[in-house]
Amino acid sequence: MSKKLSLLIWGLGISFCSLPVIAGETPLNGSGINALKLHKFPYNLTGRKIAIGQVEIGRPGMFGWDKAVSKNRLISLAGVFRRNQPAKSNSGVDNHAYNVAGIMVSRHKAFPGVAPHAKLYSSAVGSSKTSAQDRECLSAQHIALQNGGDVRAINFSFGEPLNRDPRPDPLLDGNALLTQCIDWSTRVHNVVYAIAGNQGKGGISIPTDNYNGVNVAFSSLRGGMFQKLDVSNLAMISEGFGRRLVGKEFNLGGRNGIGIVAPGNNIPVIKANGRRGKVTGTSFATPQVTGTIALLQEFSDRQLRKKQPGWTIAARRHEVMKAVLLNSTEKIKDSGDGLRLGMTRTLIDKQNKNWLDSDAYKNPKVPLNDQMGTGHLNAFRAYKQFSARQWRSSQPVPVMGWDYHQVTAGNVTEYFLNKPLQKQSFVSITLVWDRLVELRDKNKNGQYDAGEIFRNRGLNNLDLYLIQADAKNDQDGVVCSSVSFIDSVEHIFCPVPTTGKYKIRVHFQQQINEPTQSYALAWWGRGKE
Repeated sequence: MSKKLSLLIWGLGISFCSLPVIAGETPLNGSGINALKLHKFPYNLTGRKIAIGQVEIGRPGMFGWDKAVSKNRLISLAGVFRRNQPAKSNSGVDNHAYNVAGIMVSRHKAFPGVAPHAKLYSSAVGSSKTSAQDRECLSAQHIALQNGGDVRAINFSFGEPLNRDPRPDPLLDGNALLTQCIDWSTRVHNVVYAIAGNQGKGGISIPTDNYNGVNVAFSSLRGGMFQKLDVSNLAMISEGFGRRLVGKEFNLGGRNGIGIVAPGNNIPVIKANGRRGKVTGTSFATPQVTGTIALLQEFSDRQLRKKQPGWTIAARRHEVMKAVLLNSTEKIKDSGDGLRLGMTRTLIDKQNKNWLDSDAYKNPKVPLNDQMGTGHLNAFRAYKQFSARQWRSSQPVPVMGWDYHQVTAGNVTEYFLNKPLQKQSFVSITLVWDRLVELRDKNKNGQYDAGEIFRNRGLNNLDLYLIQADAKNDQDGVVCSSVSFIDSVEHIFCPVPTTGKYKIRVHFQQQINEPTQSYALAWWGRGKE
């Protein structure tokens, strides 16, 4: 009983058994993330041959291995483990983990997963009354090394409570072992970690203070569209409750923890016993982000095989995936003239305010909205952003595209747009780079081992600008900027004041660790027709 209770407590979601489900109801359609469109012709993207991962307290049952799913073949798993060892039959199987896996790779006709043909590897950490961060790190590393070390994204629909962290007076300062492990593994294994955003009072906050992953909040249906931040998401810092918990459930130093929003309220699933049900929580929003990455990576692998122009192995970089996902989100519904980049919904927070009401829109030092990140996931828009291909700064670039590049300390890289931007149209630009965390590898085997620790070498400071290309001087020509000195993301979403030529500038403002910084940049504007 105590083991089952711990699985319920430490998972970031709630399951409701045997609730009625409307046929065909799914967050994957246009009211949610619009992934079903990518499953169909002419896109035909279902995650084929793309490896993704899952780490939780328990694991999903695997057909032919676990009795719990002996009559259910809806989920095909590539491998199941207990930490970094093969899983024992009928051991560690958990309904929460099964539901999360189903959202990624279910092959049920009515309730397909986001990437039903992706290869999913899952590891169960196991329950513990003491800190389990070393085990969680070992499990994450083990999953990252599957498929010959080619795993594109790993789903974390669970976390570690801060009151179990062994540090004296622990806070969300980015230095918990699991948080540092996530940032280290992101860089070393080149994998996107999708992390369930903290939820509720006294919630499971580690590793939501990571820098290099993507933290996910969840939305509810309103007016037939997933466009309202669910009330169960963590409260704003400005609320009295939040002020008392700064450093406990909110990142220190003013960093906003949420990167993106996905549907998470009353999500229909097929349970391990084959019965239908609904689930709610960040646990079930996060795998939609993970699954979307599998779709995008299948597309990029296809382009690489065809040797299409503008496609290199840079498309596999975790920074590129993060920039593409964050830049293609939806904030404000387009009125039909394309000036708001064709967005299909207006996302509102728990106080019924939209992105334009927030500090993230008004203050260049705040790149992310504290509740909404950059906005709501739309898999088809992410595909459009990604399919615009890589463009280098050495020549004028289209009004939509992305790049993976490097910049040296004190210098800038500029991207000149090859078409004038239309007056009153919005521009979305996202810059992503990594915090540098290194492993203190005692035995020099290149892997994390229990008892080893990490070294936080900090975050270089990069800034982002949209500048009028024909201004007499750049200072007068700055239209919009994102200049946070504490975040690993800079994000611009602003209207163009006048029709004309513009450029995007990436500035390596301050060196904290290495003198050369890799980054990913994604941009989306509307050219004058």
